[in-house]
Amino acid sequence: MHTIDMDLVEMTLDVMKYAIDRISNVTPELGAPKKEEELLRLVGETITPEGIGGESAFQLFKNVLVKATVPIDHPRHLAFVPAAPTRAAIMFDLVTSASSIHGSYWMEGAGGIFCENQAMKWLVSLTGLPETAFGVFTSGGTAANLSALVTAREEWREQKPAHARDRALLITSTGAHSSIKSMAKVMDADVHLVNSEEEFLSGIVLQKKLETLSEQDRNRLFAVVATGGTTNAGIIDDLKGVANVCANENIWLHVDCAYGGGALAADSVRHLFNGIEQADSITIDPHKWLFSPYDCGAVIYKNLELAKKAHSQKGAYLEIFKDEGAQGFNPADYQIQLTRRLRGMPLWFSLAMHGTNKYKEAIERGIELANIAASKVEQNDLLELVRPASLSVVLFKRKGWSAEDYREWTYKNHNSGFALVTPSLWKDESVVRFCFINPDTTEEDIEQILATLD
Repeated sequence: MHTIDMDLVEMTLDVMKYAIDRISNVTPELGAPKKEEELLRLVGETITPEGIGGESAFQLFKNVLVKATVPIDHPRHLAFVPAAPTRAAIMFDLVTSASSIHGSYWMEGAGGIFCENQAMKWLVSLTGLPETAFGVFTSGGTAANLSALVTAREEWREQKPAHARDRALLITSTGAHSSIKSMAKVMDADVHLVNSEEEFLSGIVLQKKLETLSEQDRNRLFAVVATGGTTNAGIIDDLKGVANVCANENIWLHVDCAYGGGALAADSVRHLFNGIEQADSITIDPHKWLFSPYDCGAVIYKNLELAKKAHSQKGAYLEIFKDEGAQGFNPADYQIQLTRRLRGMPLWFSLAMHGTNKYKEAIERGIELANIAASKVEQNDLLELVRPASLSVVLFKRKGWSAEDYREWTYKNHNSGFALVTPSLWKDESVVRFCFINPDTTEEDIEQILATLD
């Protein structure tokens, strides 16, 4: 398997040709999933004792399997939080894998970790946190949130040793990402959800919530999680107000900006994030609105040493990494994963190649597209905007439609290979949700999608 021969060379050329063609394709085919039984019928068993050969496996992928996927960078993919990695980032993802660098410790990965840290410095600069703040790249927002919350819990245990064995408690809003509740379950912690108008957490509402807590609950409260751009509606919490309450009450503040964090680079909306500079930790996903390939999240800490105390692992075979000759930044010390690839390298290369101004322009375009779409909705008598566009998200409804109508519309557009736009819920009512990430999405794309709602 590790022999370099002519078959390997030819296979490499085939793979590189596919990669080049795919990178240069701005409108890839919008595939659709098939049932497992159908895929098995089309490709058969691919894992056999003797193997089916690289050429056969690759042809099955190109001709069948990739067509049963939905490309996240299609300009009419407006569902969930899509992605639009730059060509430079995709190319360097190939380089990252080919270079075979272990990204956990400086001793093995110094050059690659240096690249990641260059990109991280820019991310940290967007937040306004002190110069001593820093972070590390993770697999995504879920791992970043968990890493931050574990750090917060460990700090709470140290500060309140009398309650260290209590079941920990965190507070967040009903608009918070689902990973917050999931990660609390992983940590065996409780969550108090704050119900507020339009899924918006304010300092006033948080203060009132704290005043309702029993003494026992107040003692086991270890963190408040605010959101810098809810996934469903793009809403940014009252970060300044929430931060002031947390500072006065000595509570760890984590801000989940997994989706909205890219907008920190957009001058037009940066003021909406005021207060984020007071956070103790922040999550940002470059694979969302910072145009990196999956998977690439980031967690940033105001005090990096607290993260190291919480996450640094010990083991006989790991002690060498703490020696003088191996000194440097060790990403494994600051998040939940030990083994990791250099997820931040594609972002570094793209930033180095294009410069940060290009990133600002591309992010501003997503905001502009959302405002354009909202305006077109308001001009259409069949449609109704349910709330103003926020960041790059637009929520609206087709008058007279039921939940089933929205589902049928979604599958009709998807199955025809035209677009992927899925419904969501707003105040218990089915709505259409646009999320603009790709700067290659056009005004004509918006018009054509809206026309299908007639």
